[in-house]
Amino acid sequence: MATTDIHGISSTASQSGLAGLMARLRVARSRRAEYQRVYSELQQYSDRELADLGFHRSTIRDIAWQAAYSR
Repeated sequence: MATTDIHGISSTASQSGLAGLMARLRVARSRRAEYQRVYSELQQYSDRELADLGFHRSTIRDIAWQAAYSR
C-alpha cells in the first residue's frame, strides 16, 4: 500500500527515479493549470462582482495560489 506525501505523490512513485520525476511534473503541471484557470476566471469579474464575493482585485493571485497549491 502506497502512502501519499505532502505533494500528493505516492511514496512508491517518488522513490522510482524517472517515474517519480514524471509524476511530480504531472502534479506541477496540473497545479499550474488550476492556478491559471482560477486566476483568469477571477480577472474577468468586475471590481463590483469581486466585492460581492468578498474579494479585492489585489487578492486574486493569493486566492488562485490557495486554490491550486494548498491541498
